[in-house]
Amino acid sequence: MNKLLLLHGALGASEQFLPIKEALKEQYELHSIDFYGHGTSAFSSAGFAIPVFAKQVIEYLDKNNMASINIFGYSMGGYVALYLAKHYPLRVNKIMTLATKFVWTPEIAASETKMLNPELIESKVPDFAQQLKARHGEHKWKELLQHTAEMMVDMGNNAVLNSKDYSTIEQAVLLGLGDRDKMVSLQESQEVFKSLKNSGFYILPYTKHPLESVDTKRLSTEIIRFVQ
Repeated sequence: MNKLLLLHGALGASEQFLPIKEALKEQYELHSIDFYGHGTSAFSSAGFAIPVFAKQVIEYLDKNNMASINIFGYSMGGYVALYLAKHYPLRVNKIMTLATKFVWTPEIAASETKMLNPELIESKVPDFAQQLKARHGEHKWKELLQHTAEMMVDMGNNAVLNSKDYSTIEQAVLLGLGDRDKMVSLQESQEVFKSLKNSGFYILPYTKHPLESVDTKRLSTEIIRFVQ
């Protein structure tokens, strides 16, 4: 049975994949982790950044005696997967992404971080604040927002991956985007698609950026078709 690692997005956690795991449990040996500072995972003294999360994946593979694995990465999880393909190519098989933002500039980072103010979230979108508290812990969610904002600023000033990096990736990669995603543009996704050596592209209809907006049956079908 093929192994598949599910990687969540920023401010997310592995528990978000429960519906997808249920849909895929007959096809794959499924694995998932909470990136440092997310969900049940504590923050790491190594830092809070894409390379640190990638190293966390490698440590998980080593701990579970897995030489390599297929990866489905949602949002930031897809970015981590491609970073792994670039820097740890022997540990990654096929990669499938959804809603991954590839272009980061100081302006984009500034725009995105405006939405990561915990006081603003509590006053404007209290339901989301409660969701973050439940997912990450009453005393951890605000720190997670701060670290996430700092990471975005760092990425805006110093891109972790660029077009030259994508052009060196040998693995088969399937990039995905929801047709109503307001965070990730079709243009940036297609530019990466064109830079990759062995890539495909899919669009999910009636789908916004949040993972909860995804049609689980439709996404599962796409995963099964690609990761065989």
